[in-house]
Amino acid sequence: MSQINASIVLYHNDRTQLQKVIDSFLSTNLDVLLYLIDNSLTDALNDMAELDRRIIYIFNNANVGYGAGHNIAIQKSMEADVDYHIVLNPDLYFEGSIIKTIYDYMQSNPDVGNLMPKILYPNGDNQYLAKLLPTPLDWILRRFLPARFTQGITEKFELRYTNYTDVMNVPFLSGCFMFLRVSALKEVGLFDESIFMYMEDVDINRRIHAKYRTLYYPNVSVYHEYERGSHKNWKLLRISIESSIKYFNKWGWIFDKERKLMNDKLLKETNYV
Repeated sequence: MSQINASIVLYHNDRTQLQKVIDSFLSTNLDVLLYLIDNSLTDALNDMAELDRRIIYIFNNANVGYGAGHNIAIQKSMEADVDYHIVLNPDLYFEGSIIKTIYDYMQSNPDVGNLMPKILYPNGDNQYLAKLLPTPLDWILRRFLPARFTQGITEKFELRYTNYTDVMNVPFLSGCFMFLRVSALKEVGLFDESIFMYMEDVDINRRIHAKYRTLYYPNVSVYHEYERGSHKNWKLLRISIESSIKYFNKWGWIFDKERKLMNDKLLKETNYV
């Protein structure tokens, strides 16, 4: 059975929360390896590697960004010829059995390049993290207007009308949990390291989506202690704006033919009216 690698990018994380996701991943019965890529200013979290022999800790001595941090581990998965690499946020927890369930599904569906399970808040409410590719207007209105003014946009953009009950082939899946086929990454490339944080998941998923299916898979679920940091912190908001500008500069602001084709295809498949 092929080994599965995973990576968590750290930045001065809460130890209790971090141990929950580590324990979740390592409780699978598959042959796995976990990389902790530490972007913190100190290596105070290095002792987390002592929790299990399957943990490898790498200290960057700089905050290189979310995607760039994961790229360090993904590159090692490529060099080791591992079949799958899982990108994990440090604020997740889940039943270890879901890794085997997803692995079996990916083995049976070689056209799937990335898979995201159902993502839930700790209270069990759904997180709507399967989305259309954003237009600049989508991003601006949803980010800066009160939610009561953007309900219609959000209903469509986050595919809420689908009720999130079925498997969907989606061009934008959240980077909080990405079950990635390494051979797909060898074909389309790794995270774009010029995008520091927040839009790097849109960018890489749409590149995979152009050649593979990228699935929202509701048959298993994970819990995500989601804090929406960019809505509370001005520094993170600035990073979010800068990342969005880089994303739209890369793919197009008004004219993005691929975005329209991918979004229209998904809306048709999900019977959007």
